[in-house]
Amino acid sequence: MRPCEEGDVPALLSADRDGEIRRRHTRRPLTETQVREWFDDYRRDWRREKGGHWAVTRDGGEMLGRIALRGLDFDDGVADVAYWVLPAARGAGVAPGAVAALISWALYEIGLHRLELDHSTRNTVSCGVAMRYGYPLGGTERSAAVHADGRHDMHLHARIRGD
Repeated sequence: MRPCEEGDVPALLSADRDGEIRRRHTRRPLTETQVREWFDDYRRDWRREKGGHWAVTRDGGEMLGRIALRGLDFDDGVADVAYWVLPAARGAGVAPGAVAALISWALYEIGLHRLELDHSTRNTVSCGVAMRYGYPLGGTERSAAVHADGRHDMHLHARIRGD
């Protein structure tokens, strides 16, 4: 994982063209300028200690996906985990590897207490990743998020330091 950089702009835009990502994520970039503004927001979040956003790569190279800690709250020791993987990298352990690395860092190095992960109930792959990496299902939030095809119920998972 590394911070997003200028060379990642095309990968982020291509993610928006992927049907699976479009169905599963509600926020989509429309232009290169917008992606660059997002990268500025990511850096601002980091400086303000409100979030972290990284490109998922192999050996620091081409972007294969994205992972983020959003809503970082050091007072309560909580944050939300979000991720996606580009089609060419799916099934190669990219998401599980990134989630495992983020768990280790966030819970045991910077000392957060709880990491939450939510996903559409229709996204069985993300549910499997969450369960495999110690995020038990905490509940279902009815009609909680708007996706491209309408409102979705969302599963809420949480991982607690020490689990």
